[in-house]
Amino acid sequence: MSRLLQIIGSPRASSVSTQLARAFMDAYREAHPADEIDVLDLWADDLPFFGGAAADGKLKGMSGVALPPDEQAAFDGVLGHIARLKAADKVVISTGMWNFSVPYRVKHYIDVVVQAGHTFGFDPMRGYFGLVTGRPVQLILATGGDYTQPPMAAADMLTPYLTSVFRFMGFEDIRPLTAGSTAYPPEVSGPSIARAIEGARAAGAKF
Repeated sequence: MSRLLQIIGSPRASSVSTQLARAFMDAYREAHPADEIDVLDLWADDLPFFGGAAADGKLKGMSGVALPPDEQAAFDGVLGHIARLKAADKVVISTGMWNFSVPYRVKHYIDVVVQAGHTFGFDPMRGYFGLVTGRPVQLILATGGDYTQPPMAAADMLTPYLTSVFRFMGFEDIRPLTAGSTAYPPEVSGPSIARAIEGARAAGAKF
């Protein structure tokens, strides 16, 4: 039995990325009925506020300094989300493109879990290395425009960013699936979304 962490990055239940995630997860549950599913909705769940106390706690922790109670309490919420990520054998994250990149709640989550000594390490001889290894991540993405060809391909900071962040944390098996042109007229967006939903079902059955 495996544990899967599903991260929902869109605030809309009807969004294309959420539709794709639903198709993926339906197929996954059918193929893996005994697996445990942990759902993290980034818009419904409270993410830790990463203010001064948490930032100070982070830097002191990196230096091996004991944290005062207020900073420890602020950083405990961060550690909880890191533990939740590391407890997963598989990760699925779905999100749409906002202004060429990720929605701010997805960025908030990334800023919470990407922490030195917890999800990545550094060695002067080795450089940076990930600490969350040996598990796959499925990226389920939706873009309003078509970012597959120049010149718009250069504006896609969604797929490269998420791929880079997860690889930085140690994920090597990164599987992107994207529905493009979702804001186009129905004769264009409809077939694109339908193909992506079928792809999501196939991916979910094999994940």
